[in-house]
Amino acid sequence: MTKMIKLSGLTLAISAALTLSAGAQAYQAGDMVMRAGFATVSPNTDSGKLKADGAAVTPATTVDVDSNTQLGLTFTYMLTDHVGLELLAATPFKHTIKVKGGLASLGKLADVEHLPPTLSVQYFPMDSSSVLQPYVGAGLNYTTFFDESFKGDNKTKFRSLELEDSWGIAFQAGVDYMLTDNLGLNAAVWWIDIDTEATFKSADGATKYKVDVELDPWVYMVGMNYKF
Repeated sequence: MTKMIKLSGLTLAISAALTLSAGAQAYQAGDMVMRAGFATVSPNTDSGKLKADGAAVTPATTVDVDSNTQLGLTFTYMLTDHVGLELLAATPFKHTIKVKGGLASLGKLADVEHLPPTLSVQYFPMDSSSVLQPYVGAGLNYTTFFDESFKGDNKTKFRSLELEDSWGIAFQAGVDYMLTDNLGLNAAVWWIDIDTEATFKSADGATKYKVDVELDPWVYMVGMNYKF
């Protein structure tokens, strides 16, 4: 008897979800779609060798950058039933730069924050009446770095850390599932081309350091969408 009650409850829940989504309509020209969720930037770091006054430090030394999760936001304006223009935004991501190789004893070198606004054209292949809306996109990213600061003992060893801003291409894929006419679920992934050059000085300013870094992160976001 208990199993029958549980089964009946599950059946009703599935039926209710299907009923909600059955009446949902997806996107049409002129719609504005906001998506919000947890966004993780996971750098695929490819570091050049750290240089001091133009010469590579020996033993060879490179850097790595960790991942970070923040609130992600996207805003899409539907130009047609199948084509949209999206702006990706977020609260600032904070990453720790770690030293590898010869000077690995420096450990966690510094923290840096960045914002990666990205403008993309999206294509939605499904009919506008479909509650399931996969999409792909491509566009241009601008990443700006700020609040660069050394960590721990490195604050007394170095100064004047700066990271160059970056322009690069971005590709994305995602899917929306409409629960009602206005509300749905979203999952998306981006690959973004981000290259930067980090420069800093010894505490006395006598030595200038430089390292080129390709970050090229994967960005993952899961959350909700709302159609206006």
